[in-house]
Amino acid sequence: MQAALDDYAWAAGVATELVNTTGEVWRGADRLPDAAALVDFADRHGGRAAHPGTGASLSALARRAGAADLDAVRALRGPVRALIDRPDRDRLISGATGLTAPGGGPTLVADPAHPGRTDWAVRLREGAGIAEALSLVCGIGILGTVRALGEERFRPCGAPTCRGAFIDTTRPGRRRYCMPGLCGNRVNVANHRARKAHPS
Repeated sequence: MQAALDDYAWAAGVATELVNTTGEVWRGADRLPDAAALVDFADRHGGRAAHPGTGASLSALARRAGAADLDAVRALRGPVRALIDRPDRDRLISGATGLTAPGGGPTLVADPAHPGRTDWAVRLREGAGIAEALSLVCGIGILGTVRALGEERFRPCGAPTCRGAFIDTTRPGRRRYCMPGLCGNRVNVANHRARKAHPS
């Protein structure tokens, strides 16, 4: 598997989704309780992690994962969340560089969508598992966001009842919620109910 360096927005999205699977965010219900949940997570987020012919994708690595791999993925959430929660530029760069350790050096790979074009990518080391692959992806997402958009794009969720966090890679940089479809809707419903209860 290899992750494209210029696809940092996808990688940052994987990092956001991963840290928001914890029981802390879901009030006790961990969203990665077992191997099946890990496979589901990888299936939802792993499609762009590998160019054809470059080895296993996140999905394939998740399907081979055992209990120790699942524990390692769960443990990865803490260091990634700590970086998002305290977005000091030097700390982000240092921490994310550490997350990319399971990868080899950068290389150029053929872009399957554009013949004759190449992309920068980092290849996952031979024999690495799903936790190492996700670590590499999260590191690339954080480093790419810092370089392209700045450390102010690492934020806590704006919903008053949510404990989630996210990396905002949107063009305008005005994202407010870790899960806009869930947290944003909850805030809108609460605001609507408040207006109905207290009309002006």
